[in-house]
Amino acid sequence: MHSIDLWLIFLYFLFIVCITLVVMKRTKTGEDLFLAGRSLGWGVIGFSLFASNISSTTLIGLSGAAFSSGIAISNYEWMAGLVLVFMAFFVIPVFLAKQITTVPEYLQIRYNPFCRKYFSILTILMSIMVDAAGGIYAGALVLQIFFPGLPMVPTCVAIAVFAGLYTAAGGLKAVVYTDVLQAIILLIGASVITYYVFAEFNFSWATAKAAIPADHLSLVRPLDDPHLPWLGTLIGVPILGFWYWATNQYITQRILGARSVRHAQWGAMFAGLLKLTPLFIMVMPGAMAIGLYDTMENPDQIFPRLVNDYLPVGMKGIVVAGLFAAIMSTIDSTLNSASTLIIKDFADTEKHPLSPVQVRNWGRWTTIVLIGVAAVWAPNIANFKGLFAYLQQAFAVVVPPVVAVFLCGMFWRGATSRAAVITLLTGHTIGLLFFILGQMGLWTLHFTITVGIVTAICFGILIVASLAAPGQSTEAESALWKPEFSRVEKGTPFYQNYRIQGAAVVLLTAIMLVAFW
Repeated sequence: MHSIDLWLIFLYFLFIVCITLVVMKRTKTGEDLFLAGRSLGWGVIGFSLFASNISSTTLIGLSGAAFSSGIAISNYEWMAGLVLVFMAFFVIPVFLAKQITTVPEYLQIRYNPFCRKYFSILTILMSIMVDAAGGIYAGALVLQIFFPGLPMVPTCVAIAVFAGLYTAAGGLKAVVYTDVLQAIILLIGASVITYYVFAEFNFSWATAKAAIPADHLSLVRPLDDPHLPWLGTLIGVPILGFWYWATNQYITQRILGARSVRHAQWGAMFAGLLKLTPLFIMVMPGAMAIGLYDTMENPDQIFPRLVNDYLPVGMKGIVVAGLFAAIMSTIDSTLNSASTLIIKDFADTEKHPLSPVQVRNWGRWTTIVLIGVAAVWAPNIANFKGLFAYLQQAFAVVVPPVVAVFLCGMFWRGATSRAAVITLLTGHTIGLLFFILGQMGLWTLHFTITVGIVTAICFGILIVASLAAPGQSTEAESALWKPEFSRVEKGTPFYQNYRIQGAAVVLLTAIMLVAFW
């Protein structure tokens, strides 16, 4: 890489350090560390949601998948916009009305302490062993592409230490402020690649389209498609999306740190709008690369090849900085959220309350410990059959009962605590069974279809168990969604009306879906 590109990367890291030092001085209490003092505005929330979701594997993987199998991989991206709209209408008002600090805390209010502890432990394990470790490992793989010869283990440790230290020092506020920078760099970097790749086709969509196989430009794939069948998109992807955006602490923490319900809703809508862009600036370059390269032994090499072959000096540094941004934004978010869960769900209890300063200090030390755990585990992911397979296997087991318990809990007053416990334990057992059958070759359906089937089973278990032994507490009633939550104040300008914003995101998504059906 040219020295100019290296200087741009250095300036990116320097800016993150400066942001952290400024925020660290203002982090006085546990609420500052974990929820940014509940002061986040809609723009920061939207950018942070987008950046935390876009990992380095997303940039590499989306382009590679588009090159090998087509643009249907972007269904995970645009579906997120619809899930965020649903979340803004129904989930955000419930969470913020209860002023919770962690998502598992909602399960204690709605059901019982066991559900809270169980889901908190599950989320901590997923955050560290899957999200943080997966992000560290993927980041190391990406860096090895651009800087050949980097050793795996020291690289994992270096990534974990840098991301962990500024997360421990500045907490959520440092995370979201750096996420704003990272989101902007990601968008610019991906757009730059799209520009230069499209330039190879003289900016003619007709020319580019002629170079791409027809089935590669369809978002809706046949039922037997090995990558993402249409039924999986219909019944599996929305369920995975709801779990990820509405119940995953490392994502939802930005919502919980909002200064108001409206800012949280606007931020979710803004993030939903941003999630429409990956199809055009991350997926399409990979699809168009079919017209630029005859063959590619490893599709995941498409993104770095495009960067090396088509970007001029300076632009390459911006894109690689974008990759660093993608690596850091996922890791810092998961570390902060796992630390929040450990302190708020287990250490800072009614029987043994901690002072605000103690919560801050304990949170920082917990984050440092988690850095070590994630860094040690990350290299072991190489023993699995690919990073994406590692993530899929974990999600297919974990997600279904969690979604059933949350959705029934919010919208059906008849869902009972006993039924929720039965659903969580039984649902995860069933998910593990399907996983084992899949490993034995006895269950061959795509994992998104499996997620839909197991979720339906979990809904059935919860409903039957609730009807068999009805009963609910007064506190649980307060955790239900209510129609008055959807009201919009009179005199609200149309551009501040979250209903109109949501309708716009849905309309744009529908137009995109029709255009690439």
